[in-house]
Amino acid sequence: MYNTNTQHIKFSKYHGAGNDFIMINALSNEIFLNDEIVFKMCDRRTGIGADGLIMILPSETHDFKMRYYNCDGKEATFCGNGGRCVAAFAHQEGVVNNFTTFEAADGIHKADIVMTSVNNFNISLTMRDILTYDLNEERLIIDTGSPHYVTRVDNLDKLDIKAEGAKIRYDKNISTDGVNVNFMSVENGDIYIRTYERGVEDETLACGTGVTASAIAASLWFGGDNIDINTRIAKLNVRFNRDINCFKNVVLSGPATHVFDGIFIFAK
Repeated sequence: MYNTNTQHIKFSKYHGAGNDFIMINALSNEIFLNDEIVFKMCDRRTGIGADGLIMILPSETHDFKMRYYNCDGKEATFCGNGGRCVAAFAHQEGVVNNFTTFEAADGIHKADIVMTSVNNFNISLTMRDILTYDLNEERLIIDTGSPHYVTRVDNLDKLDIKAEGAKIRYDKNISTDGVNVNFMSVENGDIYIRTYERGVEDETLACGTGVTASAIAASLWFGGDNIDINTRIAKLNVRFNRDINCFKNVVLSGPATHVFDGIFIFAK
């Protein structure tokens, strides 16, 4: 029996290429979360542990609305891997079948959902069209749903991502609000990235909007319109139609995994 002085939130844990999220279904019941509760839930030592938290909420025009919080407790912009995972979550919750359209902070997204084995999915998610960006030979600054900085390096495995990423993330000459930072290396024709994520303030195992930004950077630097990107533990794919220097019909594809379900208990 639960203590009457406590509240209980049912959740599911998902990850997309190691980028992990707490999922909450708030379609039927209003759930109010403040920064402190989200921070506690995402804490890896005293909470559930996650890079972020996602709620699915009612939408008047689409299957649901996605609300995303970084692990610092703050509501944030769009998350690509979170968008892929929330599609799998909505499928598991019986909200959608094998296709969904949903609202997010940066607009409307569509997703194709394929269950590959028990609790494992392959999700193809439409991303926003890319019409503007800031490019030179050394770096790309772009918004793929969240702001990103992509730069090429030679020593990716040895790079201190947290230290070097923070320098760029907090550089007010780049952005007054800060950016996510992606370090790219090309080895034997394969593209590898590591990402410092704003709001997490550390390296994450993968970042969907960062993978998308890196694929567009690779297209601008090297060419191509169907690009595999290797993250720390998985490979993601980005394909698009390139019209001169605009990128349309952008699709991010890769794995999503349902890890476990639970109930988070906290004091009222």
